[in-house]
Amino acid sequence: MLNTLRAWSRHTSVRLTTAFAAGASTVLSFAPYSLWPIYPLALAFALWQGRTLSARASGYYWLSFGFGSFALGISWVHVSMARFGGLPLLASLGLMALLAAYLSLYPALAGYLLQKLTPQRNGVLWRNLALFPALWTLGEWARGWVLTGFPWLWGGYSQTQGPLKSLASIIGVLGLSFLLAMLAGAMALCLSRRYRSLAILLPVLALAVFIGPRVSDIERSGERLKLVLVQGNIPQSMKWQPDALWPTLLKYMDLTRPQLDADIIIWPEAAVPAPEAMVADFLENANRVANLNDSAIITGIISQAEGNFYNSLIVLGNQDEKHQDSADYLEGHANRFNKHHLLPIGEFVPFESLLRPIAPLFNLPMSSFGRGDYRQPNLKALGYKVAPSICFEIAFPEQVRDNLDPDTDLLLTVSNDAWFGESNGPLQHMEIAQMRAIELGRPLARATNNGVTALVDEHGNISARLPQFEAGVLTAEVPLVTGQTWFARWGQAPVLWLCGLLFSLSLLGLRRSPKARQRRALGTKPL
Repeated sequence: MLNTLRAWSRHTSVRLTTAFAAGASTVLSFAPYSLWPIYPLALAFALWQGRTLSARASGYYWLSFGFGSFALGISWVHVSMARFGGLPLLASLGLMALLAAYLSLYPALAGYLLQKLTPQRNGVLWRNLALFPALWTLGEWARGWVLTGFPWLWGGYSQTQGPLKSLASIIGVLGLSFLLAMLAGAMALCLSRRYRSLAILLPVLALAVFIGPRVSDIERSGERLKLVLVQGNIPQSMKWQPDALWPTLLKYMDLTRPQLDADIIIWPEAAVPAPEAMVADFLENANRVANLNDSAIITGIISQAEGNFYNSLIVLGNQDEKHQDSADYLEGHANRFNKHHLLPIGEFVPFESLLRPIAPLFNLPMSSFGRGDYRQPNLKALGYKVAPSICFEIAFPEQVRDNLDPDTDLLLTVSNDAWFGESNGPLQHMEIAQMRAIELGRPLARATNNGVTALVDEHGNISARLPQFEAGVLTAEVPLVTGQTWFARWGQAPVLWLCGLLFSLSLLGLRRSPKARQRRALGTKPL
């Protein structure tokens, strides 16, 4: 008996370790590595290896898979806590591990339900090609909104450089996650020597990739917008120091002055690291300079209204067409955007009366922001319409979509990823921004403090970028487009309805299974 328990324990440990390794390998599918085939291969292997497990064992198996994926994939989170949050390295790693463990609950639930709803081996096609993709996609969607959401490392982002990326303009990044999970299901069947599903699915996907761009009505209008993105490269340790305020402002103006012939000049998140009222003279001067040169400046700043501070973007200079009378700078003017989706701990502290006294981490600069409206008007700059998002917000496809107008000219996201040092975090962030450009069929500008500052075309390709960790100016003429993608019209709803339908059919099938009917006949409850 004791030997049997030892063998069982050893077997379980090996299985969980293998699941962890498979999950960890998925990190290579995302930036900066972009080895996209690894993602469906890892899912396929895990799906095949866990095919005979009980529902409970399957939950633990996929928990280990998820922990491997997130522990490595979001390891950059601890950098901000250790380097700028005042926590010892072990504490920051421990908190990062807790976050990874929480995120792992979603694949664990998917794995548990997968085995619970398909206990019979004769339903393997439905299990692999319908239920698993539905559960995996619903899990990713839930992870993107529960507790304000953390939609990082969604499987679909691995296709930003992959062959399926054009389909995001139709089905979005969650739709790509569904297709990858279905592909993984077909590959898992191959490991059981059942090749027909993959032989059918691959040509269908190839045909969809061929047809997808041809059903889009996105086309270039022939108009070009001259943009300038300024990367200040202000050290995070100095950014909020009072003595560094004016050197920071002067640096941005010095980098901008030679580029005033541009249409729109963009400074990154909190490029002006002070409340608007404190720097009114500087803003008035910048407004005047932009007006005189028939240009506009969009800058990140801290604004204040009704007793709340906001992480904001404002427009200085010419807000309407060129050569029209331009208004003087007016503090609190309406042509602004206040960040809605705030970052927990960094921009607001839940249960702050309890947490703030614990550690410097909970007292980071500007960690008490107010929340802007979910839907806000596009910014107007030189007559162009710009749909903005600040930092973390670009990771929420429905929010960005809901703030897009049919005549929006440009997607804009600004950020300060200096919090995460030389880690993969900023590169993953850039990858996420590229996916928004594909989904919505609009060029995108991303201005950051220290990188990645880049311009992205309507197909998600980076057309120009600055090196990280250097002060610089990126100048380019951006082709504008007309039209609307399918995703811009319909969003995530069709994919989520499909996943909900497949899940519901599985529940109905389980209820009608022979074992369920036998339990009901005997008057017993299912486990």
